[in-house]
Amino acid sequence: MRLSRNRLASAVARVYVSIIRGTPLLVQLFVIFYGLPSIGVVIPPWPSAIIAFSLNVAGYAAEIIRAAILSVPKGQWEAGHTIGMSRTRTLRRIILPQAARVSVPPLSNTFISLVKDSSLASLILVSEMFRQAQEIAAFSQQFMMLYLEAALVYWVFCLVLSSGQSYLEKRLDRYVAH
Repeated sequence: MRLSRNRLASAVARVYVSIIRGTPLLVQLFVIFYGLPSIGVVIPPWPSAIIAFSLNVAGYAAEIIRAAILSVPKGQWEAGHTIGMSRTRTLRRIILPQAARVSVPPLSNTFISLVKDSSLASLILVSEMFRQAQEIAAFSQQFMMLYLEAALVYWVFCLVLSSGQSYLEKRLDRYVAH
């Protein structure tokens, strides 16, 4: 929407991204889970976490994709226009395949951050992995072992995402002129 020729759509997107990037994820979680009930909107913990994380990642991902699209040389747009493609078709057939390759590393970093930030969901009563480790550690008094195990699980998730990133980069490499 930020790239839209429609000024209203572009302005709405600009405000949304500004709010998301300008406020901490923890505050966003609290506004959705604890704040919305004060105006009559009650959302259970898991959906609240999913909504907050989705809105947060969408704000960052939108800027990453916008930057990737803008990184494609203007000559590519002109080439599509020259051979009779519409703006939409040029975007879909020429621009997005090239922008996809550029956007993979920062999008992957965003998703890796999301995996790690998921531990914040415990603060709105979501019993996720780290919260489980805390509860078990409180009972067993084995804090170091359980917290290291939780760290290991997060690290493995991040390794899997990094491997996926490498695979995607190789697959999308065909759209990059060498």
